[in-house]
Amino acid sequence: MADVNKKTDGPAPDSAAAFDASLLPDNDTEFVSEADFVEFIKALTAPEHSPSTEDLTTAHLEPQKLSSQNDWMPIHQRVRRRKKGKKPPRRGRDETREGFVYTLLKWPLLFLVFGWLLFLGIAYMLTRTYIYLYEHWITWRGRRERLRKQLQGAASYEEWIRGAKELDTYLGNDEWKESDEYAYYDSKTLRRVRNQLAKLRQKAEDEEHAPSNGKEPSEQQRAAEELRSLLEACVKNNFAGFENPRLYSETYYGTKNLVQSFIDEVATSISFLMRTTQLDQESKRAMFKHIGTNYGRTALCLSGGATFAYYHFGVAKALMDAGLLPEVITGTSGGALVAGLLGTRTDEELKKLLVPALATRITACHDDMLTWMKRWYQTGARFDSVDWAKRGAWFTRGSMTFKEAYQRTGRILNVSCVPSDPHSPTILANYLTAPDCVIWSAVLASAAVPGILNPVVLMKKAKDGTLVPYSFGHKWKDGSLRTDIPLKALNLHFNCRFSIVSQVNPHINLFFFSSRGTVGRPVTHRRGRGWRGGFLGSAIEQYIKLDLTKWLKVLRHLELLPRPLGQDWSEIWLQRFSGTITIWPKSIASDFYYILSDPTPQRLARMIHVGMHSAYPKLNFISNRAKLERLIHQGRRQFRPIRGGNDTGIANILSEDDLSSLLKRRSGSGNDGRNLAEQYPFSASDSSSSEDQGPESHIPGFSFSRKASKQLPARLSTKAGDATHEPDSPSLSQRFSGWWSASTARPRPRPRGGGGGA
Repeated sequence: MADVNKKTDGPAPDSAAAFDASLLPDNDTEFVSEADFVEFIKALTAPEHSPSTEDLTTAHLEPQKLSSQNDWMPIHQRVRRRKKGKKPPRRGRDETREGFVYTLLKWPLLFLVFGWLLFLGIAYMLTRTYIYLYEHWITWRGRRERLRKQLQGAASYEEWIRGAKELDTYLGNDEWKESDEYAYYDSKTLRRVRNQLAKLRQKAEDEEHAPSNGKEPSEQQRAAEELRSLLEACVKNNFAGFENPRLYSETYYGTKNLVQSFIDEVATSISFLMRTTQLDQESKRAMFKHIGTNYGRTALCLSGGATFAYYHFGVAKALMDAGLLPEVITGTSGGALVAGLLGTRTDEELKKLLVPALATRITACHDDMLTWMKRWYQTGARFDSVDWAKRGAWFTRGSMTFKEAYQRTGRILNVSCVPSDPHSPTILANYLTAPDCVIWSAVLASAAVPGILNPVVLMKKAKDGTLVPYSFGHKWKDGSLRTDIPLKALNLHFNCRFSIVSQVNPHINLFFFSSRGTVGRPVTHRRGRGWRGGFLGSAIEQYIKLDLTKWLKVLRHLELLPRPLGQDWSEIWLQRFSGTITIWPKSIASDFYYILSDPTPQRLARMIHVGMHSAYPKLNFISNRAKLERLIHQGRRQFRPIRGGNDTGIANILSEDDLSSLLKRRSGSGNDGRNLAEQYPFSASDSSSSEDQGPESHIPGFSFSRKASKQLPARLSTKAGDATHEPDSPSLSQRFSGWWSASTARPRPRPRGGGGGA
């Protein structure tokens, strides 16, 4: 479970120090480089790339012969003026090649569907109102209501746990924990595997401390080998359903005793195999690599939502105080700003930054209404891109790149961006896909909602430290429009199989409803085994919501929906917005009024408090996941091998393809490359074998009191890469070609016999 006794090193959220802006780390540093923003302005004002394939830069050297049709006609014909009524088609707009029927029925169908959607929306609001009244006037009464208010008013996580246990005891949820049977996981398999693990571990421990008595070493190691094989079979993501969120949705705190004992036994068995002498290093390395790949990693996903995104600060603070903040963090739109802060600061700095005084640094919406209206009329956007970039640079420590942020903190920061061209693929910028991309430009692009902020150019840092346009100067915009929660990309790049989603989008929060309860928040009646609002209320709610989704898909697939500002807006409703665990901070009506306003310290304090309380019910589930993930990470680091014990063995550094490439270059070049060898010193102690590398090998997903200065070297070593997940960096061959040349350079013997001339 989470360490409830762990206290944050920063000030308490309700203390006077939490409102003192002078105590914020780097508060006196602006991190604004004027030269960088001059290059950003040049990139924004540069003309767009011409779609023509003709080379317009080369002058025609051959003379051209011109002649008129007759003596009365001029050589150059007069060009007719374009009629004012006809405008060129908007760039990026799809052409619907249909005939008369589509043109005739498009708008009537559109208005008909919109009218039905409006009716369904009203019916949905009435249904939710009925369910709310049903729960608060029928189920929440008497002592149950007093215990619930006590839980909501908890000042700390420890106090919340005491209130949750008391409420579980009153509702009779403890009896549910003691019963093994449940329809949403395989209790028989889990019980059998747990008993077998305990039996094999006990037998292996006895054999390790018992004298050999003439037995062969293989006989003594048999129990340890069987234990290893069993762990490789059962340590998988959601094995037998033991990580099903429903197992944590029947109580306010905790899960089935069988599930908890299984997790504890797996952790104990892994710890035993880490310290036992019955298995050799190679067997342990192979085991931890196997279970690490199968178990996967955890990612924290922060959604967009304009100023609703400030609830993410409270969610991150609750995870940080419990020591459960994942190392893979992704943010979109407003969540990208919060993710940028988390990904560029160390743990010690974050504990002092996640306080209400941080509101003094959030000043993006400082202009008055007259300035906004004038800018929107002139540019089509409410805010200025350069001004936002300068004010947001503090959150990302200036022009820091994704690779530099990873080197500084060890966290893997991801920002989702969408190209302005609707047909181009999205990008999840991180230290693998865009290592030299400047973070503040990605955060700005991810927040560029059409009409609010114009699409911007991503910037990257060149070798000399100057900023240049990224991706040929193409422009990018809000990632929430297509990939608010990029789960597939996270799984592809970092093997993330467990996601913690903090969802604050206002247009999604209105329709969030879990009829059978969520993690740490069971149904209010029938001891958590009923339906919210009764079965009839939940059935009506589900039907209306599914019908809304159906008609939105009809609009998208029939291409009936208009495209204001050249954007397909259907994806803001139809994409996936949830994860394994979804945290929904509870907003209030005034949040909609301040949706594009800077928060005051008092309002930010409330949002941090609400964000923390919304995360408390999920921490027990997350801590069980973190317990196994931390042990796997520890084992992979401990048993990373050095092949042959030779610190200069090239097999420890390069793959077969890289070695072949270097040999070809060596045969065709006589440079010794000694300067490169001095610039990039390398030894096998800094590396790992290519088959043991991978993002999941060096950071499995969680940080536990990391000291950034001690954990990571100043430069990025190759153990941060992965031959299976990460493409080789462009400078990999250059780094080691000099090393290879210097290590193999020897004076060549003269050919005998004097026949070896020229």
